[in-house]
Amino acid sequence: MKIITKTIWVLSLVSMFTDVASEMLYPIMPLFLQQIGYTAVFIGVLEGVAEATAGLSKSYFGKLSDRMGRRMPFVQLGYSLSALSKPMLAFFVFPVWIFFSRTIDRLGKGIRTGARDAILSDESTPATKATVFGFHRSLDTLGAVAGPALALLYLYLYPGDYQTLFLLAFLPGLAAIALTFIIKEKKPELPTNQPKPTARFLAFFSYLKTASFSYKRLLFGLLLFALVNSSDVFLLLKMKESGLNDRLIIGLYIFYNLVYALVAYPVGKLADKLGLKNIFISGILLFSIVYVGFAFDCPIWLYLLLLAFYGLYAAATEGVAKAWISNIVPKTETATAIATFSGMQSLAALFASSIGGLIWVYAGPMATFLVAAVVSLLVVVYFGFTSIAEK
Repeated sequence: MKIITKTIWVLSLVSMFTDVASEMLYPIMPLFLQQIGYTAVFIGVLEGVAEATAGLSKSYFGKLSDRMGRRMPFVQLGYSLSALSKPMLAFFVFPVWIFFSRTIDRLGKGIRTGARDAILSDESTPATKATVFGFHRSLDTLGAVAGPALALLYLYLYPGDYQTLFLLAFLPGLAAIALTFIIKEKKPELPTNQPKPTARFLAFFSYLKTASFSYKRLLFGLLLFALVNSSDVFLLLKMKESGLNDRLIIGLYIFYNLVYALVAYPVGKLADKLGLKNIFISGILLFSIVYVGFAFDCPIWLYLLLLAFYGLYAAATEGVAKAWISNIVPKTETATAIATFSGMQSLAALFASSIGGLIWVYAGPMATFLVAAVVSLLVVVYFGFTSIAEK
């Protein structure tokens, strides 16, 4: 049986091109906003609102996709909105317009996430789920390598020309939209003897009432970890405090994504062989090691090693978590179940970053990283002593 089908390939390329567009702007967005006069408070509120929009919308659109039995309209609309948001910043710099642009981008992510992951799940079997999700994460993360590299090259040649870069970021986004029309949607599998589920904006609350006990147990552990898994910005800030210059920090960020991209697929295959739970726990242990390391000032070679571990951690958890969820829920609930997790994870990440920032300000960077490391070890204990089905 062919594990990586044409649909998986195309959908992974769509994600890759979208990430090229997004990550071209990620490292330079704070620089651009500061250049045009916006403060760190504005930037923080902007990101908070954007992530909350993505988090709250994921579950609704995931359940709506299950209700309609359709996937591709959500995928196409979601990727189109994200692509169209990129050139918007090239025309106006009014605060409301910037908020609108960033929110449109995150809304696109919310619309497509559940439906896209449901397609990946439908294209695989319980024995190949982690492999498929790992392959998708691998190509997706290659975009996170290429995007910042292209941005650095462009700004090296044309320093400070951010507006043109926003326009250029639309091109890979346009390629992603075009690729979505290659995918042919399978005939929907809807229950014939049950009413269609109702889609509400806060759909994750209603879904949790009817979800299986195994799903709730898994979700509890995943969200407990998400509550301390703060933004990667804190890692970048710590390296900045250690004396590394901006180019070196962005280079290390690219290195982390490269490691992630290279190992996500083989780690996914390994998870299908050794067990999703075993690989996931290993990933959380790596996260704890990395955060203990970042609690202290490190030489550059140690940061390289820690970021390599961080890439392994991401490969062992992100795709594996979605594979695990899709294995223990009915096919007709896949988009809802994954989107419920993704939405609640986004909200938990917002909380984690806020709390992490407060700890950073009042107790110092060391406390921020050590608290996260300790709680992540508690997550390892939880999964180690909790019985949760994997298939």
